[in-house]
Amino acid sequence: MGQNSSRLKQLRAFVQTAQTDSISAAAERLGLSQPSISLQIKGLEEELKTILFERRGPKIKITPAGKILFELALPLVEGMDRLGDVFASRLGDVETGNLDIAAGEATILYILPSIVEAFSKKFPNIKLRLRNVTGRNGMALLRRDEADFAVGSMIERVEDMNYYPIFTFDPVLIAPRGHPLAKTAQQRSLTLEDISPYGLILPPRHLSTWTMVKLAFQQYNVPYNVTLEAGGWEVIKKYVELGMGISIVTNICLTGTEKLVVIPLDEYFPKRSYGVVMRRGKFISPQARRFLEIMDPDITQKMDESIAREITSDFLR
Repeated sequence: MGQNSSRLKQLRAFVQTAQTDSISAAAERLGLSQPSISLQIKGLEEELKTILFERRGPKIKITPAGKILFELALPLVEGMDRLGDVFASRLGDVETGNLDIAAGEATILYILPSIVEAFSKKFPNIKLRLRNVTGRNGMALLRRDEADFAVGSMIERVEDMNYYPIFTFDPVLIAPRGHPLAKTAQQRSLTLEDISPYGLILPPRHLSTWTMVKLAFQQYNVPYNVTLEAGGWEVIKKYVELGMGISIVTNICLTGTEKLVVIPLDEYFPKRSYGVVMRRGKFISPQARRFLEIMDPDITQKMDESIAREITSDFLR
């Protein structure tokens, strides 16, 4: 029992260090001293007769052997750390605990409110935290296990993440009332050439909407002009209403109360899906399961099947 307990402490110290690339960060997470973390890792290296981290002064880098151990140890450590939650879930008790969700502003504003409301009413004692992050920052939280899952859109496949689409929205052009494009759209379908002369208001260029617009115009060899970068759909809608430009958005952000002309653009832009992003092999906590089942009653079964396929694939590799 003592040896197993010691091994678990070593693996826990190793996993936290691998996730954070920092002995000091691992020590802070575990509430231990840095020398204690270093000793745990050193003991593991001596027992396994291998080097798990390269030491470069204050910096460390995981070795190929360390990466293999990390893949093996992560589900074991997570399983032990979540044992209480799993046991409580089997007993039917998921009334308490914590749930951290990463999501962008659009998701928090337009998709999650009704789901969060239903979840909070059903499980009032589960502490829910929404982390307002986008793109790479959200992925970083998932990789560091600082969020149970993310809700958002994923255009490009990421090797260590699984994506489960749930909602689908259409691309549209929004313009102020009385805009010349509104009259054109009444007569025929808009083309990119119609849109080209007018200034676009888009989210910052590091976000996926900018890439989507850029690729579409490049594909048809049509020039475009971005006159304003603005963060957040509500800000963009407001400036379009004021006549400062037009925008290409996903109709996730439209409530029907805006003073805007909405014109379909599905001929040029693909539908946009929003769903759940989870680190590959991530344990689904009972609290996360309850929230996900409110989002989509079938999603946890899809996740379990996906995890089973991953385990089989890793075993046969």
